[in-house]
Amino acid sequence: MKAVSQPGKQAGLRRRKIDARDPDLGKSKLARPVAHLGQQERTLQLTAIDHHPPIVGAPVVRTWRSEADTQEFATALAARPGIADAFITLHGELGAGKTTFVRHLLRAMGVAGRIKSPTYAVVEPHEAAGARPVWHFDFYRFDDPREWEDAGFRDVFAGPGLKLAEWPEKAGAALPLADLAIHLEPQADESRIVTLRAQTPRGRELLA
Repeated sequence: MKAVSQPGKQAGLRRRKIDARDPDLGKSKLARPVAHLGQQERTLQLTAIDHHPPIVGAPVVRTWRSEADTQEFATALAARPGIADAFITLHGELGAGKTTFVRHLLRAMGVAGRIKSPTYAVVEPHEAAGARPVWHFDFYRFDDPREWEDAGFRDVFAGPGLKLAEWPEKAGAALPLADLAIHLEPQADESRIVTLRAQTPRGRELLA
């Protein structure tokens, strides 16, 4: 498959009919435990060095008590200068509100049309106001590293535009370090405990 350069231009990344009521799908799988503790510690150290540089700034924890709070934060984030080329990962269980957040963020950025989690397509391209490209990924069904190259994802992440990824743990080391990681934890009263981790200078600017 040819590398992707613009939203909606590649056959493999074409737009599809959307049901905005679709929830996030599936649950993440835990990695297989390492047999020996020493080996496990060494693996974790190497992983931290190779893929997870120190976080820039302390995590910010907030409570979103309603969808209105989600929309308010998404609207504020959409106004930040660094959002145009940011990479944001979304973490949380089924029904945590990942796609709901994406929908509000893209609406605030001027994206028209219906928005859903691209569980089967892996990625849905959009166009924000000012012809700014936006890529919405869902890696829940991503299980073949060859897809990364074949689908042109390396070129997408190397190019301009906002990238949003649900279930990023499924893509593992293939993904670059996210500027901002958003962890959503649903509560019994339907509120959300939200942990925001800025992992780059751009991520810290987004949270400023």
